[in-house]
Amino acid sequence: MRRSRNVIVATGLVAFACAGLAFPFYMVTPRSKPVIDSSKPLPPQAIIRGPYINTGSRDIGPDSQTYPKK
Repeated sequence: MRRSRNVIVATGLVAFACAGLAFPFYMVTPRSKPVIDSSKPLPPQAIIRGPYINTGSRDIGPDSQTYPKK
């Protein structure tokens, strides 16, 4: 009983790891509708980003205003 349970758990872990490793390949496979359509503007949820992520962005541009330290 104990060995068969270990085999079941190990099989489940291997299947979970394989699914996680295959996910990026699934996302880049060509489909009829792309994940992000570059011909349309970004939705507001995608525009709101943190201050460090948006420092050198090409879609909005770097922030030209300087802010005083608090």
